[in-house]
Amino acid sequence: MRNAVLQLMTTGLLAASLLFPASRADAEPVMAKPLILAVHPYLPPQEIMQRFTPLANYLAKALGRPVQVRIGRDYNEHVEAIGNEQVDLAFIGPSAYVQLTARFGKKPLLARFEVNGQPHLRGVIIVRADSTLQKISDLKGKSFAFGDPSSTMSHVVPLYMLIKAGVPEQALARQQFLGAHRNVALAVLAGDFDAGAVKEETYQEYAGRGLRALATTPPISEHLFVTRANLPGEEIETARRALLRLKDAPNGTVILDGLHKGMTALVPVADGDYDNLRAIERTLEQVQH
Repeated sequence: MRNAVLQLMTTGLLAASLLFPASRADAEPVMAKPLILAVHPYLPPQEIMQRFTPLANYLAKALGRPVQVRIGRDYNEHVEAIGNEQVDLAFIGPSAYVQLTARFGKKPLLARFEVNGQPHLRGVIIVRADSTLQKISDLKGKSFAFGDPSSTMSHVVPLYMLIKAGVPEQALARQQFLGAHRNVALAVLAGDFDAGAVKEETYQEYAGRGLRALATTPPISEHLFVTRANLPGEEIETARRALLRLKDAPNGTVILDGLHKGMTALVPVADGDYDNLRAIERTLEQVQH
């Protein structure tokens, strides 16, 4: 009888162990779900991964969970992914950010670029060094290369400058969107277009090959990092603090320079920093409609 009771107890304990597995402390650790850091396709994918993977690793250490880099198919898809809360963290350009807030409302802000001590950027309308063009108004009847339609310095602000100089789109002989800034620089160098618009960094990269600056854009608040609105507040604050302290972290200056040559820090950012760009975009809407 006693043996039968012991057998029943043993069987019961075995069944209980199957129904109620060991506590989490005794089980193998469960890998935390990765956070997604989204980046718009402003450079070739391989170069974006090289630039942002060290930052993702740094954030992963600060947040205590993996961070994976995701590259958007295009600028519009990138904005929609952020707006629809499909990514956790995002790097975004000024014009795309203005579009994001107009379509989806404000998102929590983390930090913005500071390059050579300045938290704003400029773009350049470029021509070949041997071009006879001397001012923006000379572009009437000429061909012009833009980057992406949502690019701040390769479309939005240069288009505003063209219109202000009396050269609306219909006054151009031809225009085309070429995607990346480098594509614009190479197309102008090759003589495929009379002029084009690129960010200052790209102009400096290719100026020695035979480019000249026809005009420079007004300063616009730099690229920035945002998060999805429903990310836990503690994680948002941890990510913000980590980015703002990056310049003082081990290898922080290496990570910063990898993101952008001459980058000195990630600094605080406010939605109002982009109000001048909003004014430019409102002007474009009024002219184009």
